[in-house]
Amino acid sequence: MKHGTLYIVPTPIGNLGDMTYRAVEVLQKVSIIGAEDTRTSRTLLGHYNIDTPMVSYHKFNERARLDEFIEKLQKGENIAIITDAGTPGISDPSSILVQEAIGQDIEVVTLPGATAFVPALVSSGLPAERFNFVGFLPEKHSERRELLGKLESIHDTLIFYEAPHRLEETLKELLKFFSDRQVCIAREISKKFETYYRGMLSHFVDNFDEITLKGEFVLVLEGAQEQTFSEEELRELITEKFHQDKSVSRTARELAHEHKLSKNHVYKMALQMKKEK
Repeated sequence: MKHGTLYIVPTPIGNLGDMTYRAVEVLQKVSIIGAEDTRTSRTLLGHYNIDTPMVSYHKFNERARLDEFIEKLQKGENIAIITDAGTPGISDPSSILVQEAIGQDIEVVTLPGATAFVPALVSSGLPAERFNFVGFLPEKHSERRELLGKLESIHDTLIFYEAPHRLEETLKELLKFFSDRQVCIAREISKKFETYYRGMLSHFVDNFDEITLKGEFVLVLEGAQEQTFSEEELRELITEKFHQDKSVSRTARELAHEHKLSKNHVYKMALQMKKEK
């Protein structure tokens, strides 16, 4: 028996007109739709006269639904996964099901469509040739600090998702870890009150009340801008740290943070200078 197909279907992030013809067609033809919130999705399906049966599929029951969906797919049924808004799998459930389907030789088809970070990135005015999508930061402070430490020296544009109630804290953390950089704060993308706030991190930390706290936010942050130093200038900076009794690793860490340098490059030079002594 031929297996069914698992469809990952993006849904509008605000404007219902952003639904594609193909997405409507797929949702009309599949046997069942796994929806993050069936109440929310009912409005969308009703708008496009889609009467396909729905079942809930969200982060709290995705493992419980796994066997049920795989069994249906193995019997030849086609299933579509949708979320409240955007593309499933991007900060939303579906990755576990996709992995299992692939492992079972079940075809996975992901439709192109709405997602929040692409319009935010393009409209930010920041470099879009290379970017690093981070999504939501971990809730645990220790995990957040560890991740931000790893992102500190990345030169590509960084993209974060954030909820209104955590936005102020996150902006303060970004300023603390990355120093001052350009940022674009996008809210309500594709909706009536779509807004972009562009400027320096420090400005929005100091003037947080300028931001309307409604809807989901996308933060597009300038990547690390590495300063250039001659070998002689870098040696002088390292020597200064050594005079302060700083270790090689601490010297590399501090200079990388203070001057937006590659920590590995500074470490190698500092280690070489230590050996020379």
